[in-house]
Amino acid sequence: MATASDVQRLRAETNAGVMDSKKALEAADGDFEKAKVILKEKGLASAAKRGDREAKEGVIESYIHSGGRIGALVELSSETDFVARNPEFHELAKAIAMQVAAMRPKHVSWELLKDDEIKALLEEHGDEKTAKAAAVLMHQPYIKDQGKTIGDLVTQLAASTGENIKIRRIARFELGEGA
Repeated sequence: MATASDVQRLRAETNAGVMDSKKALEAADGDFEKAKVILKEKGLASAAKRGDREAKEGVIESYIHSGGRIGALVELSSETDFVARNPEFHELAKAIAMQVAAMRPKHVSWELLKDDEIKALLEEHGDEKTAKAAAVLMHQPYIKDQGKTIGDLVTQLAASTGENIKIRRIARFELGEGA
Protein backbone atom coordinates (compact mmCIF):
# COMPACT_ATOMS: atom_id res chain seq x y z
CA MET A 1 0.00 0.00 0.00
CA ALA A 2 1.32 3.42 -0.98
CA THR A 3 1.75 5.95 1.80
CA ALA A 4 0.59 9.54 1.40
CA SER A 5 4.19 10.79 1.59
CA ASP A 6 5.24 8.37 -1.18
CA VAL A 7 2.37 9.57 -3.37
CA GLN A 8 3.31 13.22 -2.72
CA ARG A 9 6.98 12.54 -3.51
CA LEU A 10 6.09 10.78 -6.75
CA ARG A 11 3.73 13.60 -7.70
CA ALA A 12 6.43 16.20 -7.03
CA GLU A 13 8.92 14.41 -9.28
CA THR A 14 6.56 13.50 -12.12
CA ASN A 15 3.72 16.07 -12.11
CA ALA A 16 1.29 13.15 -12.18
CA GLY A 17 -2.09 13.27 -10.48
CA VAL A 18 -2.78 11.83 -7.03
CA MET A 19 -4.68 8.77 -8.24
CA ASP A 20 -2.23 8.07 -11.06
CA SER A 21 0.67 8.27 -8.61
CA LYS A 22 -1.07 5.99 -6.13
CA LYS A 23 -1.96 3.42 -8.82
CA ALA A 24 1.59 3.47 -10.21
CA LEU A 25 3.09 2.90 -6.75
CA GLU A 26 0.67 0.04 -6.11
CA ALA A 27 1.41 -1.54 -9.51
CA ALA A 28 5.14 -1.23 -8.78
CA ASP A 29 4.76 -2.77 -5.30
CA GLY A 30 6.12 0.42 -3.71
CA ASP A 31 9.22 0.57 -5.96
CA PHE A 32 9.58 4.31 -6.56
CA GLU A 33 11.74 4.06 -9.72
CA LYS A 34 9.47 1.42 -11.24
CA ALA A 35 6.45 3.65 -10.50
CA LYS A 36 8.13 6.53 -12.36
CA VAL A 37 8.62 4.28 -15.39
CA ILE A 38 4.96 3.22 -15.26
CA LEU A 39 3.83 6.86 -15.12
CA LYS A 40 6.16 7.80 -17.96
CA GLU A 41 4.83 4.99 -20.17
CA LYS A 42 1.26 5.91 -19.31
CA GLY A 43 1.94 9.59 -20.01
CA LEU A 44 3.56 8.89 -23.36
CA ALA A 45 0.71 6.60 -24.37
CA SER A 46 -1.91 9.17 -23.43
CA ALA A 47 0.08 11.92 -25.17
CA ALA A 48 -0.01 9.87 -28.37
CA LYS A 49 -3.81 9.54 -28.07
CA ARG A 50 -4.12 13.33 -27.81
CA GLY A 51 -2.02 13.90 -30.94
CA ASP A 52 -4.97 14.59 -33.22
CA ARG A 53 -6.71 17.07 -30.92
CA GLU A 54 -6.57 20.71 -32.04
CA ALA A 55 -3.97 22.94 -30.49
CA LYS A 56 -5.05 26.52 -31.23
CA GLU A 57 -3.58 28.33 -28.22
CA GLY A 58 0.08 28.92 -27.53
CA VAL A 59 2.94 31.38 -27.85
CA ILE A 60 5.35 32.80 -30.36
CA GLU A 61 8.80 32.86 -28.80
CA SER A 62 11.98 34.48 -30.07
CA TYR A 63 15.66 33.94 -29.45
CA ILE A 64 18.36 36.39 -30.52
CA HIS A 65 22.01 35.29 -30.46
CA SER A 66 25.48 36.54 -31.21
CA GLY A 67 24.96 40.24 -30.67
CA GLY A 68 21.81 40.33 -32.77
CA ARG A 69 23.32 38.55 -35.79
CA ILE A 70 21.18 35.39 -35.54
CA GLY A 71 17.54 35.10 -34.52
CA ALA A 72 14.78 32.52 -34.45
CA LEU A 73 11.01 32.49 -34.03
CA VAL A 74 8.94 29.51 -32.91
CA GLU A 75 5.18 29.06 -32.72
CA LEU A 76 4.43 26.49 -30.00
CA SER A 77 0.78 25.50 -29.66
CA SER A 78 -1.35 23.91 -26.95
CA GLU A 79 -5.03 23.11 -26.57
CA THR A 80 -5.75 25.72 -23.89
CA ASP A 81 -4.43 29.11 -22.88
CA PHE A 82 -4.05 27.71 -19.33
CA VAL A 83 -1.20 25.47 -20.54
CA ALA A 84 0.15 28.20 -22.85
CA ARG A 85 0.62 30.47 -19.82
CA ASN A 86 2.48 27.76 -17.89
CA PRO A 87 6.17 28.63 -17.18
CA GLU A 88 7.32 25.19 -18.41
CA PHE A 89 5.54 25.84 -21.72
CA HIS A 90 7.40 29.15 -22.13
CA GLU A 91 10.70 27.50 -21.17
CA LEU A 92 10.15 24.85 -23.85
CA ALA A 93 9.30 27.48 -26.47
CA LYS A 94 12.49 29.40 -25.59
CA ALA A 95 14.59 26.23 -25.71
CA ILE A 96 13.17 25.35 -29.13
CA ALA A 97 13.88 28.86 -30.44
CA MET A 98 17.48 28.52 -29.20
CA GLN A 99 17.71 25.13 -30.92
CA VAL A 100 16.47 26.62 -34.20
CA ALA A 101 19.03 29.42 -34.02
CA ALA A 102 21.89 27.03 -33.25
CA MET A 103 21.09 23.98 -35.39
CA ARG A 104 19.37 25.45 -38.48
CA PRO A 105 16.61 22.86 -38.96
CA LYS A 106 14.87 23.20 -42.31
CA HIS A 107 11.61 21.53 -41.28
CA VAL A 108 9.57 20.87 -38.14
CA SER A 109 8.52 17.28 -38.87
CA TRP A 110 9.65 14.53 -41.25
CA GLU A 111 6.05 13.45 -41.79
CA LEU A 112 5.16 16.84 -43.31
CA LEU A 113 7.81 16.62 -46.03
CA LYS A 114 6.97 15.91 -49.65
CA ASP A 115 8.54 12.93 -51.41
CA ASP A 116 10.94 15.10 -53.44
CA GLU A 117 12.13 16.88 -50.26
CA ILE A 118 12.75 13.53 -48.55
CA LYS A 119 14.65 12.27 -51.60
CA ALA A 120 16.84 15.41 -51.66
CA LEU A 121 17.59 15.12 -47.92
CA LEU A 122 18.47 11.44 -48.26
CA GLU A 123 20.81 12.20 -51.17
CA GLU A 124 22.43 15.05 -49.21
CA HIS A 125 22.90 13.17 -45.91
CA GLY A 126 23.16 9.52 -46.97
CA ASP A 127 20.68 7.82 -44.65
CA GLU A 128 17.33 8.62 -43.05
CA LYS A 129 18.57 8.91 -39.45
CA THR A 130 21.32 11.39 -40.37
CA ALA A 131 18.97 13.36 -42.62
CA LYS A 132 16.38 13.63 -39.87
CA ALA A 133 18.91 14.76 -37.27
CA ALA A 134 20.39 17.34 -39.63
CA ALA A 135 17.27 18.86 -41.15
CA VAL A 136 14.20 18.05 -39.03
CA LEU A 137 13.69 19.85 -35.72
CA MET A 138 11.68 17.10 -33.98
CA HIS A 139 14.48 14.58 -34.63
CA GLN A 140 17.44 16.77 -33.65
CA PRO A 141 19.28 16.00 -30.43
CA TYR A 142 18.59 18.80 -27.96
CA ILE A 143 21.64 21.08 -27.73
CA LYS A 144 21.56 21.08 -23.90
CA ASP A 145 21.01 17.31 -23.51
CA GLN A 146 22.15 15.17 -26.44
CA GLY A 147 20.34 12.16 -24.93
CA LYS A 148 16.97 13.74 -25.79
CA THR A 149 15.49 14.98 -29.04
CA ILE A 150 13.31 18.04 -29.41
CA GLY A 151 10.46 15.60 -30.05
CA ASP A 152 11.15 14.00 -26.67
CA LEU A 153 10.91 17.39 -24.94
CA VAL A 154 7.58 18.17 -26.62
CA THR A 155 6.21 14.71 -25.76
CA GLN A 156 7.31 15.02 -22.12
CA LEU A 157 5.53 18.34 -21.70
CA ALA A 158 2.43 16.98 -23.44
CA ALA A 159 2.45 14.01 -21.06
CA SER A 160 2.81 16.19 -17.97
CA THR A 161 0.15 18.74 -19.02
CA GLY A 162 -2.33 16.25 -20.46
CA GLU A 163 -2.65 18.31 -23.64
CA ASN A 164 -1.62 18.09 -27.24
CA ILE A 165 1.43 20.30 -27.80
CA LYS A 166 2.80 21.01 -31.27
CA ILE A 167 5.50 23.05 -32.88
CA ARG A 168 3.57 24.78 -35.65
CA ARG A 169 6.18 26.92 -37.36
CA ILE A 170 9.80 27.90 -37.15
CA ALA A 171 11.86 30.63 -38.78
CA ARG A 172 15.57 31.39 -38.58
CA PHE A 173 17.28 34.61 -39.61
CA GLU A 174 20.96 35.38 -39.98
CA LEU A 175 22.26 38.83 -40.77
CA GLY A 176 23.28 39.02 -44.45
CA GLU A 177 21.88 35.58 -45.26
CA GLY A 178 20.41 35.38 -48.75
CA ALA A 179 21.73 38.80 -49.72
